[in-house]
Amino acid sequence: MTNISTDHVKVHFRMDVDEDGWPPASVESLWAVDLGEGTVRLDNTPWFVRGVASDDIIRVEVDGEGIRWAGETVRASENCTIRLIVLKDGGSAAARKSVLELFHSLDTTGEGIEKYRMVALDVPPTANLPKIRQLLEHGDAKGWWHWEEGCVTAAWKSTASG
Repeated sequence: MTNISTDHVKVHFRMDVDEDGWPPASVESLWAVDLGEGTVRLDNTPWFVRGVASDDIIRVEVDGEGIRWAGETVRASENCTIRLIVLKDGGSAAARKSVLELFHSLDTTGEGIEKYRMVALDVPPTANLPKIRQLLEHGDAKGWWHWEEGCVTAAWKSTASG
């Protein structure tokens, strides 16, 4: 995410919580740049919201309290959102940092959150998608992490084996 400026606003996404209590909240708020005319460009990587990624253009509606609620995606960015639960070293800060550094070397950005031992990755379309998928699968097989696709593109899907 870039530095927060006066153009940045919070956009709130409603989420369905499953019977296991996941995700751990029914609303996630993300930073976005206000583009005017009821649209924003997402400017950080979602932790829990599915189907959106950084740089997507989203239509918003403002409620009576001034809260911006996410609506439809106007234009998808072609970025992917991949989330990992870090298992190595109990998901310690050092383990999360090493995961971020490893994927950063493959042209991704992201951040970690201690409470859920998570790392959320923003994968741009210019990154080496097959290499990233290979690393995700390798780390999963080694027990370093579990991972899921939060928002993926056709280019990402084409890297799947089988």
